[in-house]
Amino acid sequence: MGRYILALDQGTTSSRAILFDRLGQIAAMEQKEFPQHYPQSGWVEHDANDIWRSQLEVAQAVLKKQRVGAAEIAAIGITNQRETTVVWDRQTGEPVCPAIVWQDRRTAQFCDRLREAGKEELFARKTGLVLDAYFAGTKLNWILENVAGARERAERGELAFGTVDAWLVYKLSGEHLVDSSNASRSLLFDIHRGEWDEELLDVLDVPRAVLPRVVASSGVAAHTRPEWFGAALPIAGIAGDQQAATFGQACLREGMVKNTYGTGCFMLMQTGSQAAVSKNKLLTTIGWSFGGDGDTPRQTSYMLEGSIFVAGAVVQWLRDGLGVIEKSSDIEALAAQAPDNGSVYFVPAFTGLGTPYWDPYARGSISGLTRGATKAHLARAALESIAYQTADVLEAMQKDAALPLQELRVDGGAARNDLLMQFQADMLGVPVIRPRVTETTALGAAYLAGLAVGFWCSQEEISALWQVERRFEPAMADTARAELLAKWHKAVGCSRGWMAP
Repeated sequence: MGRYILALDQGTTSSRAILFDRLGQIAAMEQKEFPQHYPQSGWVEHDANDIWRSQLEVAQAVLKKQRVGAAEIAAIGITNQRETTVVWDRQTGEPVCPAIVWQDRRTAQFCDRLREAGKEELFARKTGLVLDAYFAGTKLNWILENVAGARERAERGELAFGTVDAWLVYKLSGEHLVDSSNASRSLLFDIHRGEWDEELLDVLDVPRAVLPRVVASSGVAAHTRPEWFGAALPIAGIAGDQQAATFGQACLREGMVKNTYGTGCFMLMQTGSQAAVSKNKLLTTIGWSFGGDGDTPRQTSYMLEGSIFVAGAVVQWLRDGLGVIEKSSDIEALAAQAPDNGSVYFVPAFTGLGTPYWDPYARGSISGLTRGATKAHLARAALESIAYQTADVLEAMQKDAALPLQELRVDGGAARNDLLMQFQADMLGVPVIRPRVTETTALGAAYLAGLAVGFWCSQEEISALWQVERRFEPAMADTARAELLAKWHKAVGCSRGWMAP
């Protein structure tokens, strides 16, 4: 048995590779950003080959950095930006067009037409999702309709569709497969039966021949080609980034909640073996699955999820779009120069609003500007927008769960920002807890892979490895919190429906 699990964490703006030891600690990490493309308003694209090259480069680099050979790697775990859609040629392995990123809104009007045709309830009942451009199915439909020859080639079985996990597995191993957590984000997958659904395929006009095989999140699914790492390594864990982060946070009991602060912001609550139905515009999604090989029935855990499209991305915009800061880590010090937000509210609806609004036509706005407003107020308003959006999601989640939240476990890059985490605790009125290892997305993929090959023995062992780094206690009066949230909701109202046709 090797000494490490190699986790490949393919995110929206960068690819990472992390080596984890048996204590779930980071032994080494490499990261590389790759280009973002915005060909027109509301469109977001990646070059799928940029994704592949950057991921392979950091994976090979982290092994070289740590002087680790293939024999010391017990397994590979993969986690990925979800919903981003890739279609490629099965023979050449080349994408037929740019990958359409989860943030992309080009299919919003197609979703409108499906709702007008009365299909919303069908998708909600079978997939647990809202009918929104966020998800992969409508993006796949767009590619089949708009890329020359794509539909005919797909129907002949010449093309393969996948989310980013499937794309990476294909490039690493030649296998065409997807795990159940990523399949559940496609609008094509019945999360209750655990199968691609013919009725949904028909509605979105997607040929079955283009679809990958669905595998468990934890289990040896494929082996890498020997040329990549010097030996054929088992790919034994696969999960979408938010599901992986939930597993990495050891939210393994019903009612446990985590929030990941990345490019977007995603709050997930474990609901166990039952798919809870939301009445408050949350998503019901597959968290992870085990088994399903041979005579072993597949065991599936479900989640309630709230999705915020722009969180850390607002800091990147201040850096790259406005030049307010030189690097993302400068945001905390700049924001701290302002004692409060100066009545400035920033709604970062660059690609619409997610939970609980689901408004694809909302656009970003900055409200409350005066001559006294400074870049420090803008920085503070940007950070506060992340906490306000999270408060909106939690309110919906607590209504659905009918259980008071006891604590919120946090992770992701922005979770290292103490000012934001304290404000988040103030806005929620519950403790916010940051673990020692905040790279929980990669850690969750590592845990899923390690369980499959015996690197770790049980979920109880994983729970015991989770450790607190810092606890942020709420310190704001209820009246002050209510006043800030009321003004936030006014600002949201100004942003909504801005681009509606």
